[in-house]
Amino acid sequence: MADPIILLVSADEIDVLTEQFHRYEREYDVRSARSVAEANALLKAVRRSGQPVALVVTDSELPDENVLVAMHDWRALVPTARRIVAIPIARFAADTESLRPYLAKGKFDTYLVLPQGRRDEEFHYAIVELLSDWGATVASSEVDSVRVIAPDASPLALAVRDFLDRTGFPYRTYPPDSPQGEEALALYDGPPSYPLVHLAAKPFGRLPVVAPQSVRELAALIYGRPSDIEVDTVVDLAIVGAGPAGLAAAVYGASEGLSTVVLEQEVIGGQAGTSSMIRNYLGFPRGISGMRLGQRARTQAIRFGARFFTGWPVVGLEPGADGAPHTVVTEGGEVRARSVLVASGVAYRRLGIAPLEDLVGAGVNYGAAMTAAREMEDRDVYVVGGGNSAGQAAVHLARFARSVTILIRREDLAATMSTYLIGEISWNPRIDVRPCTEIVDGGPDDSGQLGWLQLCDVRTRQEERVAAGGLFLLIGAAPHCDWLPADVLRDERGFVLTGRDVPTECWVDGLPPENLTTCVPGIFAAGDIRSGSMKRVAAASGEGASAVSLVHGYLESLRSSPAPAGEAPAPLRGA
Repeated sequence: MADPIILLVSADEIDVLTEQFHRYEREYDVRSARSVAEANALLKAVRRSGQPVALVVTDSELPDENVLVAMHDWRALVPTARRIVAIPIARFAADTESLRPYLAKGKFDTYLVLPQGRRDEEFHYAIVELLSDWGATVASSEVDSVRVIAPDASPLALAVRDFLDRTGFPYRTYPPDSPQGEEALALYDGPPSYPLVHLAAKPFGRLPVVAPQSVRELAALIYGRPSDIEVDTVVDLAIVGAGPAGLAAAVYGASEGLSTVVLEQEVIGGQAGTSSMIRNYLGFPRGISGMRLGQRARTQAIRFGARFFTGWPVVGLEPGADGAPHTVVTEGGEVRARSVLVASGVAYRRLGIAPLEDLVGAGVNYGAAMTAAREMEDRDVYVVGGGNSAGQAAVHLARFARSVTILIRREDLAATMSTYLIGEISWNPRIDVRPCTEIVDGGPDDSGQLGWLQLCDVRTRQEERVAAGGLFLLIGAAPHCDWLPADVLRDERGFVLTGRDVPTECWVDGLPPENLTTCVPGIFAAGDIRSGSMKRVAAASGEGASAVSLVHGYLESLRSSPAPAGEAPAPLRGA
């Protein structure tokens, strides 16, 4: 395949841009245009040829068209390309003032000062970030250290690919009759069961090719089992869930000397990890995908000594009595811990329509399913949900799908979605919002994939059947805590009670537990699983970090208390 294109558009500054982008010519096809008309002609030609366009970098002033009008045209021509406005420093103050409202509405990805000389690494840091984002969400990986061999996009194959996407593994998919497929089949012992996964760079133990029956099985092969922890080891902190709250706790706990283990039933990043782009998280002015945020946090925590076990749902928690260690039970082993942080987050509620539940993985997806988004090219797609996750999914899907329709039961999105996303959605010609609407039925097409939906107006009960090539369900929040013992009290919806929300009969000396503390000593809760939480990434991260100080206080109380009968005092790590 031809190298992806980087298109530079300017009349007066094209020499500066061309010089700056020399460094990318080894791996990208860098083209230039001096006018909008020339750029449009070039983009139409490359679209016909199928050559991908990764990036369009334009001057803020163009000779034959307003830059915002040009951006609108380019988004229609190459919707997956990232778009940057490079502004000469003499015009920067004035141009940013006029461009800022349109940046907020998603007309383009960012604006930057045009470099003034060599080695302007701040400029190129932004360029590389956007190229990386494009490569992770759009392009097929150029690296195939992991090969997925599958004859078709079965639900399990799609789930495996989604797992690899969310964990940041570079992979490519091949059919069985390809050279790569034939190589994997020759190495596989026995009749093949697809998908096959060939991890060429680091074989799974002695097996170079495996046929996982579930994503959890693949995660265990890559990351290990909780039972790998020595039976006699008691860790300071066991964290259940590796979403933003659990990851923040892992970073702060491990960095402050606590022996820390994180158990995650699916993929690092939790529900936030499915977000294609989080734009309102502190410190990332150009936004960051949930996958990258999760993987960076995991790498940070590992640097300080935290251990992660992915693909192992926790099935039970046995509280220790009188300061004895708690036992976290998984199907892959047990972890004994002096303190436990419950950060298992929430899951999207099920739609509950049997014909559509049968099509999960065949056009119907719970969550953003970034891998499935690539399969939506030229399809009419529906997103159900009115929260930020649904908005982010719709914006991402609009890069691929012919149309995206957001279905909500409310009159509008104002009460449930951030203003910046509402603005971005309203300016995107591929996205429509259909209020006061619910799905009542659906079914497959002749190929067995999702083919149609039956929509109902919640006010009039009038129904309409529509063609649908994809359905993404991001509806409400159901807590992930059925595994908790009855001692850990929950509210009427199943969320964990902490602090002043804990019933007064559990208070000690008339005082409520600390804010993130449950009614069981040594067991804490943070993030979306906690009753009354804000359900935002930044809030969950803050709670996870704050919980570590409470863990320190609890461990200090154990240090000053006599050891339980039959257990020798164990050294406590941390301050």
